[in-house]
Amino acid sequence: MSRAHTDSRTELDERATRALGDYLHYLEAVRRRSAHTVRNYRNDLEGFLHFLAGRDVAFDEAGRELAREYLGVLRIEQERAPASVKRIASTIRTFYGWLDNDGRLPAARPGDSILRLRYPKAPKRLPHFLTEDETEALMRAPEGDEADSDADRARALRDTALLELLYGAGLRVSEVASLDSGDLDLTNRQVSVMGKGDRPRVALFGLPARDALRAWLDEGRPLMARGAAEALFLNRSGGRLSTRSVQRIVRDAGVAAAIRQRVHPHRLRHSFATHMLEREADLRIVQQLLGHASADTTQIYTAVTSARQHALVSTALERSREVEREREAD
Repeated sequence: MSRAHTDSRTELDERATRALGDYLHYLEAVRRRSAHTVRNYRNDLEGFLHFLAGRDVAFDEAGRELAREYLGVLRIEQERAPASVKRIASTIRTFYGWLDNDGRLPAARPGDSILRLRYPKAPKRLPHFLTEDETEALMRAPEGDEADSDADRARALRDTALLELLYGAGLRVSEVASLDSGDLDLTNRQVSVMGKGDRPRVALFGLPARDALRAWLDEGRPLMARGAAEALFLNRSGGRLSTRSVQRIVRDAGVAAAIRQRVHPHRLRHSFATHMLEREADLRIVQQLLGHASADTTQIYTAVTSARQHALVSTALERSREVEREREAD
């Protein structure tokens, strides 16, 4: 099958359109999924439903083999990333599970139930992180801005506090952007966070983050605040700093610190976890601090630290061999 044929959009019939619409409404109204998540579900499912329509197969008659063929088209002909194919397979199976629970599927053919669709395993990519020297340079980057005015100084204090908290507590970008001033406890160096899946947790941070936050709250934030603003981090208009703005601040700090790799908030989270484990922190504690539901998610950082230790040992061995060769040459 050609890619052109796969990408063509055969019009969906009324039944398929209604089923998709009902499912998306369920995700939004009952499961409380975000508009962004619902949009991704729509895009993934529409691709499969159009594929079925192009094959003249009703959406409720699709079997596992046809779904696997579609995944193969995505992976081979469209060269979609394995992680993307895995996500789409999961979305398809979840959609058909909902259809089945809602009584919208006929009896499945033995051995060909789409409810048994297995998605290909995506290879685990090791997370990238900053070295400790790069992290220190990043934290100092806002200090290099020329503070010609109170507004410039306030922005520098805000950006330093933001970077220190992202790294020092291992927060997600959405978590730090949604923080209010009342969520902070500087005395005990902790912050109350609403994490992924609406799971609350208490994140801890160190002295550098505490000092930077105190300077921002005492000296910088009052210069930006307008009225009774509750947000911890403010923009120039006194409103809440958006996630996009947080990403931009981190990226610009990375450029100012002359860090070669692209720096984004999640890379600081990776760096926090990696540096904690390098200092022999307990895996379960790091899991709790990061807000991971499963220790399996945190486990990948142990592979990062093991790989780094192996590289350091290999480098040391190579250097010792070079010294030995130089002695022999002498």
